[in-house]
Amino acid sequence: MTGGVRRVGAVRRLVAGTVLGALLLTGAACGSGGLFGREYEYEEEIYLKVDGSATVVVNTSLAALSALRGAPSFDDGDAGVDRDAVRRFFQSPVTEVARVSRPWERHGRKFVQVRVTTADIRSLSKSVPFAWSAYAFTPRGETVTFVQAMGPSVLPNAKGPWQGSELVAVRLHVPAKIQFHNAPSKKVERGNIVSWEQPLKDRLAGQPLRVEVRMERNSILAWTLTIFGASAAAAAVLFVLVIWWVKRKGRQVAA
Repeated sequence: MTGGVRRVGAVRRLVAGTVLGALLLTGAACGSGGLFGREYEYEEEIYLKVDGSATVVVNTSLAALSALRGAPSFDDGDAGVDRDAVRRFFQSPVTEVARVSRPWERHGRKFVQVRVTTADIRSLSKSVPFAWSAYAFTPRGETVTFVQAMGPSVLPNAKGPWQGSELVAVRLHVPAKIQFHNAPSKKVERGNIVSWEQPLKDRLAGQPLRVEVRMERNSILAWTLTIFGASAAAAAVLFVLVIWWVKRKGRQVAA
């Protein structure tokens, strides 16, 4: 019995150590610009739902936000960043700003993260910060096709503190199984994430960027919950059968 307790304790310590190590690794990686060390001057992360609603997370330097989207300067110098002004810039009749992060610095430039929600991804182009893109969300049979066609920046070829290697990215988090996508990498990350990258200089020059994904209409979450429910039901039935067997065995022994 003592040996069993020791083994359980060892397993728990091993699991705890593994989880802690993973959290530390993830935190360090995110602090350096992403899980795989990719750094983006401007990034749109779109968390799409099967009903067409979405959350869009924008990670951007203030310089890129001004050059690409024509935003005013939000830099308050030593006071930091005017986060209320950032919120007002992203707020619109078709969007709701859920969060504006504290600023951080990279390569001498100030960055900020803005989290925006919209009830219909197709209406997002009516918001000034996203007006450079046209969005389509088209259900067809058992599939849905999502398209984002990104047009030119507000200030073409704007000068800035660029080194020439800066990147722009669109990262799409899809809620269902992907049947087709046109990402140049040909890869799907962690099961449901697809990425498109473009050099900042090309984005400033107005070179088009087209995002296209065709996915199933059934949500991965709904399917997972269905499997979980079925597994729970099977476990409950097994539990009842075990109790019945134990009671029956006990009666036989008593007899």
